Amino acid sequence: MTTGAQSGKDTSLDEIVKIELFGLEFKFKSESSTVDSKEVAEYLKRHVVKAEDQFEFKSSDRNKLAILLLAAMNISKDFQELKLEHSKLENYVYQRMTSLIEKIDEGIK
Repeated sequence: MTTGAQSGKDTSLDEIVKIELFGLEFKFKSESSTVDSKEVAEYLKRHVVKAEDQFEFKSSDRNKLAILLLAAMNISKDFQELKLEHSKLENYVYQRMTSLIEKIDEGIK
C-alpha cells in the first residue's frame, strides 16, 4: 500500500483503503489485487486497538508511537509463527511426495 491518496490524485474509490487510527483517517492506495486490502487494514486496526488497551494514557504522541510499535511487534510475531507453520507443512508435503514417488518408481520396475 502507498499513501498516494493523500496527495490529491484522482483515483477510483475502489482502489482506496481507509483506516482510522487515533481519531485520524488515513487513506492508502492498494498495490496488490491478490490480498483484500480492507481486511489487511482491519487486521492492523484490531492489533492497534489491542495494543492501545494496554496503555493507560493514550493521547501523547510518544504513547501513540509505542502503541504502533507494540502492534507491529505483535503482527511480526504472527507472521513469524505463520512462516514456521508454513515451513513445517512444506517439509511434510515434500517428505510425502518423495515417499510416493519412491513407491511409484518401485511399482514401475
